[in-house]
Amino acid sequence: MKITCVVDNAVDPHSSFWGEHGLAFLIESDGARVLFDTGASGTVLLHNLEAQKIALDSIVGVVLSHAHPDHTGGLPALLEHVPDLPVYAHCDLGRERFSRRSGRMEVKAPLRFPYIRKGLPVDLEVLRQQADLHLSDAPQEIVAGVWTSGEISERPEPEGRSPHHFVREGERWVPDPYRDDMAMILDDPQGLVLVCGCCHAGLLNTLSHVRRVFGRDPVVVVGGTHLVSADGSHLRRLIEALKRLGPPALYPNHCTGQAAYVALAQAFGDRVAPCPAGTVLEF
Repeated sequence: MKITCVVDNAVDPHSSFWGEHGLAFLIESDGARVLFDTGASGTVLLHNLEAQKIALDSIVGVVLSHAHPDHTGGLPALLEHVPDLPVYAHCDLGRERFSRRSGRMEVKAPLRFPYIRKGLPVDLEVLRQQADLHLSDAPQEIVAGVWTSGEISERPEPEGRSPHHFVREGERWVPDPYRDDMAMILDDPQGLVLVCGCCHAGLLNTLSHVRRVFGRDPVVVVGGTHLVSADGSHLRRLIEALKRLGPPALYPNHCTGQAAYVALAQAFGDRVAPCPAGTVLEF
C-alpha cells in the first residue's frame, strides 16, 4: 500500500505541490487508487494530482471524511473530469452546517445568527446526479483491504470540537454533533493503518472504534487529528493511551496543531513525523 498526502496546510519544500487549508490523501492498494477527501479547492487538488502524474480516470472512488469544505471543496472539479465517480460517505453528509464567527448567538432567532455555511459545496441531490453516491453509517469496503470506519458512535473521550460549529435543530442552533465524521482503515499485511480526515469524533474514540470494529489496534496513524484545541490534560491522556498501543507510528497534519505535534514528538521521538502535501508513505 502507498499513501500520498495530496493536499495539506503545509507543503514538502522539495515537491511541486501547492498548499491550502484542507486535506486530501491518495491511497493506492494493489493498483487501485482511492482518494480520501478532496481539499478545499479543485485548483489545488487537480494541480497536485497532475504533479504526481495521476490520471484522474484511474481513481476508482472517493471517500469523504465529513462535509466541511476544506475536505470536500475539490469534489465538484473532480466530478467534472470524472462523472459518475463512486463517492462514499456517512448518511448524515448532506446535513446543513454553519460556522459562527462573530456576534451574539440568538438560539431562537436563526435569521439573526451571523453564520457562514460550512457544508458540502453542492446540494446533496445535485451530488446524487453527478456521482455514484454510497452513503452509510456502517463500514464500507472500497477496494480489497481499504475500508471506511463507519460511524464512530461511542464517544466517551474528548472530541475534536470547535465552538464555532453549529447545525439547526428545529428553531434552535445546537453544536454540530459531527455524526458524519469518519476515518479510513487500511488492512495492510504489516498491520492496520488508520487514516484520519479531521477526527472530529476524537482520536481516542476513533482508536477505540477501530479496535472494536476491526479487531486490532492500528500500527500507523496518519492525517488530521483535531488536537489544535486540546489542553494539557487531554494531551497527557492521549499520550498514555498511545503508549499502551506500542505506540503506533504517527504522521499528523492539517488540524493537529503545533503544540500537540510537539507534545507527541517529545513523547515518542522518531515515531512521529510531519506529513505535509507531497509526503509519500509506503508499506
